[in-house]
Amino acid sequence: MIRNSRPGIGCWLLAAAALFQVNHATATEESWPAARPIRMVIPAGAGAGTDIFARLIGTRLGQALKQTIVYDNKPGANGIIGNDSVAKSVADGYTILFSNASAVAVNPAIQPKLPYQTLKDLVPIAQIGAGGVLLVTTPDVGVSDMKGLVRYLKSNPGKLGYGTWGMGSTGHLSMEALKAKEGLNISHVPYKTMGQVLTDLQGGTLQIAFVDASSPLALIKAGKLVPLGVTGSHRLPALAGVPTMQEQGYRLGADGWYGLFAPFGTPQPVIQRLNLEINQILAAPDMRPVLEAWNLSRFPIKTPAEFAQTVREDLEQWKEIATTAHVTLE
Repeated sequence: MIRNSRPGIGCWLLAAAALFQVNHATATEESWPAARPIRMVIPAGAGAGTDIFARLIGTRLGQALKQTIVYDNKPGANGIIGNDSVAKSVADGYTILFSNASAVAVNPAIQPKLPYQTLKDLVPIAQIGAGGVLLVTTPDVGVSDMKGLVRYLKSNPGKLGYGTWGMGSTGHLSMEALKAKEGLNISHVPYKTMGQVLTDLQGGTLQIAFVDASSPLALIKAGKLVPLGVTGSHRLPALAGVPTMQEQGYRLGADGWYGLFAPFGTPQPVIQRLNLEINQILAAPDMRPVLEAWNLSRFPIKTPAEFAQTVREDLEQWKEIATTAHVTLE
């Protein structure tokens, strides 16, 4: 049985269901979601953590809504391309965004000229999990924890670069914060997709990288990648022996999360119905082991308003980190 992070979840879900029944008739001019399939935009490449979880949740969401979910992968620019496409979509409930903290909360912290306004144009629906990202190396680097990596980099300034899934990602800001704190000399190598990062790690052209907590699991278990630490406040269930960076003396960034968003103007009853269905999916007894197997460590159940507050708070925290690390993208 799942233990929810907030008391009274059963009562809340019943109340939300009742609210939806009252307001459903006014959700859209047509009977949402019966008119046509729902497009779920994923601002990441196939096989990345965001893509994995989007399809896990999307399959069950489609079953709950009795409607087809069509997945639309739009990778690139640390999620900006996919986020922007949803921000500019028709707000009728038939386009939704499955994004992550890196793409939603970090981008506006360091990029003042985004093509959309995050807090205005993307409406939070539901938070999906909470956890950190991994810093990994290839075995030939010869280190096994954060202190070992810091010693190596100080002894070999400028020798290696580190990869992430994009400029302005949580991995980028986390490493830049570490560099500023420890006086390290290592350059950033941004990639478009997580698959490209993993390919270069295996091919020997990249030795250090921040990666999501899901897609590299097989490589880690096969001994082809060495996990050094995880950001955030909790260890990862599939890698319980890997300590957090905070446990190792390096506090880097807020907990990451996945989340569902909609374009501004999407009818409130649609937002409430989607929030209800996502929270019921997360609370299903058979869902937690599936998510934990993919390394999602915590499952907060939040209303749209509570998730919106999380987004605002995380954006401010990443702004502070970006200022400390002197990271700004024009």
